[in-house]
Amino acid sequence: MPELPEVEALAHHLREHAIYRPVARVDVASMSAVKTFDPPVTALAGRVVTGAARYGKFLSVEFADRPDDPLHLITHLSRAGWLRWHDTATTTPPKPGRGPLELRVHLDHVGGPGFDLTEAGTQKRLAVHLVPDPRQVPGIARLGPDAMALTRDEFAALLSGRGERIKTLLVEQTVLAGVGNAYSDEILHTARLSPYASAGRLTTEQVDALYAALRSVLTDAVDRSVGQKAAELKGEKRSGLRVHARTGLPCPVCGDVVREVSFATKSFQYCPGCQTGGKPLADRRLSRLVR
Repeated sequence: MPELPEVEALAHHLREHAIYRPVARVDVASMSAVKTFDPPVTALAGRVVTGAARYGKFLSVEFADRPDDPLHLITHLSRAGWLRWHDTATTTPPKPGRGPLELRVHLDHVGGPGFDLTEAGTQKRLAVHLVPDPRQVPGIARLGPDAMALTRDEFAALLSGRGERIKTLLVEQTVLAGVGNAYSDEILHTARLSPYASAGRLTTEQVDALYAALRSVLTDAVDRSVGQKAAELKGEKRSGLRVHARTGLPCPVCGDVVREVSFATKSFQYCPGCQTGGKPLADRRLSRLVR
């Protein structure tokens, strides 16, 4: 799933390639992806791209026909969604339900440059909203503070008194916006903290380490991602990961085997040597063997 660094990079890519270009046409290939109906997405025709921004893991593209009348095309890419830039595109409107294309925006002229919102797989969760104000999108209205905007003291206050496991808290968007499963694994590994540590019981030194890891992991990922072509961002994300999605491989820091904890619909990875004093965490599949 695209997280803060990738969405930030996609916004940067749009600011470099789409700004000041007029919309020639919008093609909707999946009506189920569009979660708003007034105004319709066809209302973008004739408007000009004036900006692109990130709200947590939401991507926003701003269009205006005058400065005081913006519309924001906001998407949550979900697990398998992506934004793909194209220099040329077919002029024939797409057939609904065919392939991964969900929505296409033609800029300058039909068949010219623009971008596609796509989603692979059969579980279609990509969501598109067209609103005058980003806060009209329920997911954005519920977001906690952005992970890149918190000071150390604000981060400590956010953790104080909370009983959740730190892994759970880091990915809860209403508490902290922008971090998902992959980068939370990397942050905890860098901070040398167990995913099962209680957020409200961390020592001052552990809070310091966690905040430093949060900043460094996300900043490094943004620096690696910004400037990459949109098509290359997924590969860039994978190349920068040390424990996430590396089950069974040696930890690049201590050499221990990276382990996995699985749940019904997701999993996370960690290094016992770096994070849990060498002890494997209980896994639903192995819980009878771990005490």
